[in-house]
Parts: sequence; structure tokens; C-alpha cells
Amino acid sequence: MSDIRILVADKIAEPGLELLKKARPGVSFDVREGLSPPDLARIVGEYDGMLVRSAVEVTADVLKRPGRLSAIARAGVGVDNIDVESATRAGIVVLNTPDANTVSTAEHTLAMLLALFRRIPDAHAHVRGGLWKRSQFTGDQVAGKTLGVVGFGRIGRAVAKRALGLDMRVVAFDPFVAGDTALEGAVRLVRSLDELLPQCDCVTLHASLSDDNRALLGAEAFRRMKRGSRLVNCARGALIDETALAEALKSGQLAGAAIDVYENEPPVGSPLLAAPNVVLTPHLAASTVEAQTAVSVEAVEVLLAYLLRGEIRSAVNVRSLPAHLSSRERAVVDLMDRMGRVLSAWCEQGLRAVRVDVFGEGFAKLGETLARQAVVGLLNPHLDVRVNVVNAAEQARQRGIRLEHGVHEPRDGRGESVTLTIETPAQPHTIEGTVYAEIGARILAIDGYRMEIVPDRHLVLIFNDDRPGVIGLVGQLLGEAGVNIADMALSRRGKTALMLLKLDAGLPDALRRDLESRRPPILSVTTVSLPPLSE
Repeated sequence: MSDIRILVADKIAEPGLELLKKARPGVSFDVREGLSPPDLARIVGEYDGMLVRSAVEVTADVLKRPGRLSAIARAGVGVDNIDVESATRAGIVVLNTPDANTVSTAEHTLAMLLALFRRIPDAHAHVRGGLWKRSQFTGDQVAGKTLGVVGFGRIGRAVAKRALGLDMRVVAFDPFVAGDTALEGAVRLVRSLDELLPQCDCVTLHASLSDDNRALLGAEAFRRMKRGSRLVNCARGALIDETALAEALKSGQLAGAAIDVYENEPPVGSPLLAAPNVVLTPHLAASTVEAQTAVSVEAVEVLLAYLLRGEIRSAVNVRSLPAHLSSRERAVVDLMDRMGRVLSAWCEQGLRAVRVDVFGEGFAKLGETLARQAVVGLLNPHLDVRVNVVNAAEQARQRGIRLEHGVHEPRDGRGESVTLTIETPAQPHTIEGTVYAEIGARILAIDGYRMEIVPDRHLVLIFNDDRPGVIGLVGQLLGEAGVNIADMALSRRGKTALMLLKLDAGLPDALRRDLESRRPPILSVTTVSLPPLSE
């Protein structure tokens, strides 16, 4: 194996650097902190791997000439400072460290909760000011109180375990976790946020942020919460409508809030800065010596595992595929990922079952790989844990999602094809596709509407009443908005039709709302953005 060079482009804790020093002969590293994007772009191609935290911006320009760079490891969870799409196009694996800060974040959440219930910050300021009016700071104990955990991933579970140790009752809601209870029956699972909010003395957020749950808790949600209850947010600032929260605090609907994350950071001008009964910290949940050391060590470990052994751990953007697959088989696996992403738009309320059916001997050996890849496409848009082929089955199992696959003879002379069927709380959905030897991947049907379209870029699915003038209406609205249609497929069933549009750019929010307001004849509008399809 040739020598491996690693660029440490950000501050990494000393134990992480010690691991690099002890790596096998032939592994070397350079510490070059504080590089500007142009400077980083000039040297990045000289290295096989790169370690970063949050200070370095790995932009598309940085990755224009990637050279020998094959992996970027982020010492932390978020990869907002890395252009993942550009890295993927350049064949660069992006790795992160999703588990290293779990304990520190859970501990900070409980610290915020206790500070809120016992009014510790205000009492501290009172004594520091030379006062001693103890009666002003009577608090509430947490034992016997009900804690609602929204988002029951690794951090939500860690918080729940610690809350149970404080003799709290714990209920949780996560649309991607099935069952009636968790943690050996100690935590009761509920089916909706509406069911959770009214019964809790305190709600803590641990959900990932997506377009679907932005401002998850707003004025209506606060009105549904028990009067005098409290809120803790150490997850994502944009999960909360800060103005509505400030109003709920002023009115007394909520007795207090403890906030570590904000929609804009620093939160200049946020109404929370002047709201009563708040505990505010500057995004400190993962800021412990132990967590900072752990993310550095784990980042080095995952980077060396990939560079030395080809082992992929915590990959943000790469699926682990068997090396023996042909180019057509790889194309089918990629197609299944895209089909999953299309159906993921209907998974906002959760996912109960995933089934992949393979028609034809050509794809027969891919059944399990395709089923796992379907889970990748379905879950990744909704989770803060990045799912890949390696961990897809386990992620599905943890969330109570049935995962099935079958192999069949080709149907009705259609040739080889694959179908993906999902069961959601609302209704099932099915998508069918194939990879032609000459022209590549195509979607062939969605929910029984037959068509043929290339699954890439910006797709808009419009279900509508099958009556004259609808195509003209949609075309006129898009044309007036300056949105160009690159391709279109139409299909009819009974009294409804599916119009599948491929656009040169994403559908503007205002235009989407305009289309949705034309009901009838427009019944629903769904958008999906897919990466460009490689040849």
C-alpha cells in the first residue's frame, strides 16, 4: 500500500493526534489550521484524507480539484460546513462522529431542566447581587413529573434514561419508532405530538431538523401544552417559533423554557432574550472536555478505518456496496435509492413497512441489497442519523419497520424491473423502475400510474382531477413564474391523473402554495430533489 497523507485542517484534541502518530508506517499528517478556502483548495488534492471540525469551510471550490483526496472526517455530527454534494460527485467519502457527544448533550439537557425547575440562574444572580430573599425562588421538584421526549434517537434515549433515574415519568414521540413502550417498558410511546403535549410537565426536543418540522412547536402547540409546563431545547433552534415561545412565556401558558440552540446564532434580536423565566446557554450541549476529545478520537478512527482498510463507518454520503457488482447492478441499486427518496415525501408521519420486489433473474441476487438501499432513500431525509446499506436493516429494526424482499418472474412481458412498496400510517405507496441496458434508469409507475421518466434533478408530482385545462393551468403558472419544464409524464386512472414534471430548478415555495391553492382541480403537490444521474 502506498503512503497515506492526512491533512488536519482544524483543531483536533491531542488524543486524536496521538492516534495519528501511532498509525502504521507510511501514514503521515500535517496540521494546517486556519486555512482560507482558496488556500485549502490549493493543497487539498495532495492528501488522501482530511480532518475538520466546524471552523473550516469545505466548499465546492475547495473540492474542484480533489486530486488524491478520498475521505473527509468531521469531528462532530453536523456537516453543514462541508459541501457534501460536491464531495459525492468527486468520489469523496464524508464521515462524521454521530455518537461521541451523546452523553454530554444528554447531561446538558438534564442540567437545563433542573436549572429551570429550581430557578438556579435567577437565584445565583440574586445572591451575587447581595440579596437574600429566599421565598422569591421557590422551585419545583422533578421527581414524579412527566417528561415528554420529542425525537427518540440516541440522544433522546440517553435523556430518557437519565430522567428515569430522577424518578420522572417519561413519554416519547418519534414517528420512526414503532411499538407501545421503549427502554424495557419504562418509557411509554405515543402516536402523535398532539397526544404527547397535553400530558407533560416538561417537553424536551431531540428531533432532527427538516423542512417538515421547522417551527414544530409554535403558537398552536404551546396552547395544547399543559398550562404551567416547561420546555427544553438542546436540539435545533428552528424547531421552535421563538416569537410564539416568548408570547407563551409572557402569558404564563408556559412556566419556563431552557434554550441552548437558536434559529440564528448568535441570537441577536431574538425575543427570547427579553422573555421572562428563561435559561439561555450559547450552544453548549456538546462543549465538554470529554465530548471534544471523543469526537476527535472517533474522527481519526473512522478516517483511518476507511483509508487503511476500506471500512466505512458513519458515512454521510456513501453506501457500502459489494465490490463484485456490475455497472448495471450498481445502477439498479442507485435507482432504488432514488425511488426511496421519491416515496420518502409521503413518510412524514412515519413508516411501518418496506418491501422490495425484484422481477427477473438479472437482478435476483440484489434483493437484500436493494431492500436496504430502499431504507436509505426513505429514512435519510427524515433522520439526523445518516443511514447507509451497512446499517439500514438495524435502523429499520430499531424503529419497528418491517423490511421484506422477494424475487419473481418478469410480469406481462415487461422485462426486468424492481418495485418498492411502503406502508405508512396514512396509506401504502408503490413505485416501479428499471435500468435499460442502452438508455439507463427509468421510473415506470407511481401508485399504479404508468409512465416513463428519468429519475433525477427536481421532480414535481401533481395529482389532479382528470379534466380539461389542468395541464394548461399548471403550464401557465410555471411559465409566469419563469420556471422551465425539462420533461413531463402524464398518466390517468379513473377520475384522477398524475402529472410528473421535471424542472430545471427547484419549485419556489410561493409557486407551490399557489398550485396547492387551486383545489380543485389540483389535489396535491409533492416535490423531490434528486442528484444528477451519472451516465
